[in-house]
Amino acid sequence: MMKYTEYQFIVKPLDPWKDILIAYLAELPFESFIDTEDGFLTYVKTDQDNEEQVKKLPILSSSDVQIIYKRKNVPDINWNEEWEKNFSPINIENKIYLHANFHPKKDTIPYQILIQPKMSFGTGHHETTYNMLHAMLSMDFQGKSVLDMGCGTGVLAIFAKMKGAGYVEAIDIDEWSYENSIENAQKNLVEITVRLGDTNILKEETMFDVILANINKNILLQDIKTYSKYLKPQGKLLVSGIYNHDYEDIIVESSKYGLKFEQKWGKNNWISILLNHDL
Repeated sequence: MMKYTEYQFIVKPLDPWKDILIAYLAELPFESFIDTEDGFLTYVKTDQDNEEQVKKLPILSSSDVQIIYKRKNVPDINWNEEWEKNFSPINIENKIYLHANFHPKKDTIPYQILIQPKMSFGTGHHETTYNMLHAMLSMDFQGKSVLDMGCGTGVLAIFAKMKGAGYVEAIDIDEWSYENSIENAQKNLVEITVRLGDTNILKEETMFDVILANINKNILLQDIKTYSKYLKPQGKLLVSGIYNHDYEDIIVESSKYGLKFEQKWGKNNWISILLNHDL
C-alpha cells in the first residue's frame, strides 16, 4: 500500500488565505485537499514529502496571516472512504450535474457527468472546475476539435464531447490522471483520446478549435506561447486555475501571441478567462 504523509494546516483568517495556500501547495506533489473547520488537511506521498519546500513558501512568513501545521505519516488511508466522505456533487446552473456513483441522479438536469473523484478534486479545484464548466455552457463545441491540457479527471474533455465536439484530446503529465480520464470517459460513454505527457507531445500537424487549460498561473504563463501555436485562427483558449490578482499577468502574456480577451468568470477569488486567437 502507498504510504502518505498528512499535513494539517490551521489558517487565520481563512479568507482568502486558505485558497492562496492551497494554490501554492498544489504546485508541489500534494494530491488531495480536505476542508476542516479552521483550515484543511492535505496529503503527499511519503517518498515525495519535502517539508523544507513547505517551510520556504512565502505565505508562511507573511504578517497578514497566521499559519501553523502538523504533519504525520498515515500509511493506511482508505482513499475511497475519504473521497466518498468529502466529495460533494457540483450543480452548475441546473444544467450540469457533476457527481460520483454514490450520489443520487438528477434526471431534470440535461448534462449528467459521472466521475470517480479521487484525489484531483479538493478545495480550490471545485471552484476552478465550476468556472470552466460554467464558461463551457455558453461556448460552441459542435464539430470542434478540442484539447484539454492538464485534464485531471478528464471532466472538461468529457463535457466538450457531450456538447457535440468532434475530435477531443486530453493530456496530463500525471499517470494516475491519464488512467482516471480513460476510466471516466468510459463511464460516460464518450470517446476521447487520452495521452500521457505535457505540451512536448503535441503533434505538429494537429490544430485545435478550442484549447482548455485548467492548470495554474506558472504553467499557463510558461505554455501560452505553445497553446497559440496549436490553436486555429479565431480559435478559443479557456484558462483557469488562477486568482483574480493574476488576471493582468495572463492578459499581458496572452496578447504577445495574438490572444485577445473575450470574457471572464469568477467564483471565490478564482477566475477563468476566455481568449480569442485573433489572427
